[in-house]
Amino acid sequence: MQKDPDQVAGMFDATAKRYDLLNSLLSGGNDRLWRIHMQRAVAPKPGERILDVAAGTGASSAPTAKAGALVTALDISHGMLEEGRRRHPDIEFVHGSAEELPFDDDTFDAVTISFGLRNVQQPRAALSEFHRVLKPGGRVIVCEFSQPPVNVVRKSYELYLRTVLPGLAKAASSNPEAYRYLVESIASWPDQQTLSQWIRTAGFIRVAHRNLTLGVVALHRGRKPSEQTAAMRLARHAQPEEQGS
Repeated sequence: MQKDPDQVAGMFDATAKRYDLLNSLLSGGNDRLWRIHMQRAVAPKPGERILDVAAGTGASSAPTAKAGALVTALDISHGMLEEGRRRHPDIEFVHGSAEELPFDDDTFDAVTISFGLRNVQQPRAALSEFHRVLKPGGRVIVCEFSQPPVNVVRKSYELYLRTVLPGLAKAASSNPEAYRYLVESIASWPDQQTLSQWIRTAGFIRVAHRNLTLGVVALHRGRKPSEQTAAMRLARHAQPEEQGS
């Protein structure tokens, strides 16, 4: 899909006030369960600096902040940020793009993104940016819609996306076009193995994923190598050249 950042931002501007309510409706309440799993995967500690990318209204940022972490919530939509600041005045909300993060290298202990990587024009560039702003040893957690591995589940889910979800969105939303985009973006998104490979290519190690709701959603994790680990990896790659010299 061609995802123009301005068009994506405008679409979310138009749905900001009812976004979380509609997500709960269209997911059958599973969005709350997914956030719980996400929070457990992040495992925030008091005082840690955590960047929540595509944070929207702050629904994913608030539990992390409540745990005592210093959360920065970033989003490309001004409408989402405005609503987030109204709901969570204690959280720092920043306007910015996942592909060009407005932060220095080695700044955060963790970078998270929930159901937002799919909306980025260049998701692999965003993953590289996550790697850049993480401290050595820092962790990335990506929660995103995925492809159910069991064929009967996948076919049933595709049927829901094509028939049920658009009808619900048309009845409940003033901007059903946004949810037509949702269906298309999920259908064109790669499977769990492909996203895991993108995360590895961005420089992360210890990459793994866990399926949620039969694979409708997948929770991906990775680590930025610590300085010691990076040095050891470089030494291993250099060793054959030294032997051959």
